[in-house]
Amino acid sequence: MMKDLKQRTIRGGVARLCSQAATFALRLGSLMVLARLLDPKDFGLVGMVTAFTGVLSLFRDFGLSAAAVQHISVTEEQSSTLFWVNLLVGVILGVIAVAAAPAIAAFYHDSRLIAVTAALSLGFIFNAAGVQHCAILQRQMRFTTLATIDVISLALSSGLGIAGALAGYGYWALVAMTVTSPLITTIAYWVVTAWLPRWSYNFSRIRSMMRFGGTLTLNGLVAYLAYNADKALIGRFWGADAIGLYGRAYQLCNIPTANLNSAVGEVAFSALSRVQDDPKRFRSYFLKGYSLVLGFTLPITVACTFFAPDLIMVLLGPKWKGAIEIFRLLAPTIAVFAIINPLGWLLTSLGLVERGLKIALVFAPIMISGYVLGLRHGPKGVAFGYSAVMVLWIIPHIAWCVHGTPVTLRDILRETSRPLSSAIVAGGAALAMRILYGHLLTPLPRLVVEIAILFLIYAVVLLFVTGQKSFYLRLFKELKTPATMPVNS
Repeated sequence: MMKDLKQRTIRGGVARLCSQAATFALRLGSLMVLARLLDPKDFGLVGMVTAFTGVLSLFRDFGLSAAAVQHISVTEEQSSTLFWVNLLVGVILGVIAVAAAPAIAAFYHDSRLIAVTAALSLGFIFNAAGVQHCAILQRQMRFTTLATIDVISLALSSGLGIAGALAGYGYWALVAMTVTSPLITTIAYWVVTAWLPRWSYNFSRIRSMMRFGGTLTLNGLVAYLAYNADKALIGRFWGADAIGLYGRAYQLCNIPTANLNSAVGEVAFSALSRVQDDPKRFRSYFLKGYSLVLGFTLPITVACTFFAPDLIMVLLGPKWKGAIEIFRLLAPTIAVFAIINPLGWLLTSLGLVERGLKIALVFAPIMISGYVLGLRHGPKGVAFGYSAVMVLWIIPHIAWCVHGTPVTLRDILRETSRPLSSAIVAGGAALAMRILYGHLLTPLPRLVVEIAILFLIYAVVLLFVTGQKSFYLRLFKELKTPATMPVNS
């Protein structure tokens, strides 16, 4: 049973990594196209609203999808009850968003935001209707199906957004793209699960899940405020253009870690929840997933730091030059999030959500203080404050998270040191090439050469110098071994 779970976990991880590679390409491609069709102010207007609606989105499933996955077994009655709770929460959040629209418009002094907020509120209802269907797929470890749905949803919604931008709808193209994505995803979940919730509910059977989900949601709320107060402050005091530039730089930095953490984390959380009572196996599973995230993310951090001008010029275009320094200043957060985000799998799968909440309550005021100190220097000052606080927070965060768990601080530092040192060596070599010969090339071919040298040297150093070759060979061998036993859903 455990051997089959291990193989399913690896296969699921590979499926999610492949899908996230596809979604990464789609997100990046759509961003490149939309950045050339729309102005920073268009992105800024939508960003102003999502800075607020994002707070409400934290309550969209009340942590009940994670609770359903984390529990060893879930009955049909419990699933139906969770569905109706989720749907009710989605409707309430949609109503709250519409009611808050005038206040949001007044805060930013822009009446257009009323209609934008009302339109985006539909996303809460669309998402709520599919939360438990997604949880069912996760419990069944049908990650290939989830991966396919993600790619199709993103492709269709991005296509709609680009079509709207070409037709001259401006920021409404971004609104349409944002709202249709959860609608398409939910329809697909219903079709592939073929599960219909019963017209019944029993709240007494889900009390423990509600406590778990409530704590997880509150944790997410505090963390969201910590990570998104920067955008609200910039939008309020520096305007739509400033938040447009800052928001696109932030998005580019966030795509690698968000995609990888989502890909590996979804699989890791499901698998770790199944082995939470086996410390040795738990530690092994966690460190493998952790190594994968770091191995893919750290060289991207170096590339973003060293080659920010070429990346912005190639990905966004000349009119986004103002985002270059912001992007460079935010780049260190890619590595920080790669290091600390997976610790969330550890805490949640072990049921340590209250510890996660305590960490967030300590971290949030420190993070917001960093934004405030840098705000008078504009988006660049806020970006510097963001990165500085994140870098200083790494070690305390790791030590607090792993205390008393099967994973130790030494484990984390060991797993981090090898890809980090490899990325620094490879980045230095690529930067030397840029200094010596970069002036001979235009941005696109220069970026291609820089990235090629960086990743080639990184792979050689990581696999053969730091000794990670055996780890990836074992992973590949386990992937080739067929899984035959069913996993209890």
